[in-house]
Amino acid sequence: MNDPALTTIALTGFAVAFMHAAIPTHWLPFVLVGKARRWTTRRTLAFVAAAGLGHVVLTTLLGLAIAWLGFRLDASLGHVFTQITAGVLALVAGYYAWRQLSGRGVCHHHPPGSEHQPSEACASGHDHEHSHWEEELEGSHLVQPQRGDWAAVSGLFVMLTLSPCEGFLPVYLSAVHYGWTGFLVLSAILALGALGGMTVLTWLTLVGSSWLRVDRFERYEAGLLAAVFLVLAGLILLVPHG
Repeated sequence: MNDPALTTIALTGFAVAFMHAAIPTHWLPFVLVGKARRWTTRRTLAFVAAAGLGHVVLTTLLGLAIAWLGFRLDASLGHVFTQITAGVLALVAGYYAWRQLSGRGVCHHHPPGSEHQPSEACASGHDHEHSHWEEELEGSHLVQPQRGDWAAVSGLFVMLTLSPCEGFLPVYLSAVHYGWTGFLVLSAILALGALGGMTVLTWLTLVGSSWLRVDRFERYEAGLLAAVFLVLAGLILLVPHG
């Protein structure tokens, strides 16, 4: 990537993908279920990678639709499309900022069979010193010993695969100017950031790292995403495209 603007967009996209993957919903359930079922580290990481790949593929397919629409709009609107893209990214930043300031955070998927409802989790802040996943998994069939590993694996896979990385989708708009090259670059960045983040954090937790404070990251995710998208909107407007 010799174009500095595309390189910066790619780095920003990596930050979004990694932050999204760092949220406990993407790796902590695998850790907890793996420990409850006495999976080996290699087995747990394999399940994380497989589910993460499905997560990335679905997000990429949605990004393909966004990119294709962006190409059509860019061809018909010309230079005005740059301002429209920046405006959309600014609105996304404003949405995440509102969620952060209102204490709603970012809504994420929940384990199948748990007693908590997504609406309850999305409407409340994370004021505890730990993730809510331990409590939610207690009421799920994923950790019930009478259910086989296949039920647990399929539940985790569906939970993650069918919930795309919605935070990354607006990033695809920022690279429309670069055509299919931009789409392929961002898709590779998405895979690297998401799969890398999920597997690394899972591995660090399994080997006993104690510095991972998932509750704090979970609490400020919306604010971090707001800042990243605001920077990306400014980048689209201010950096000349090669």
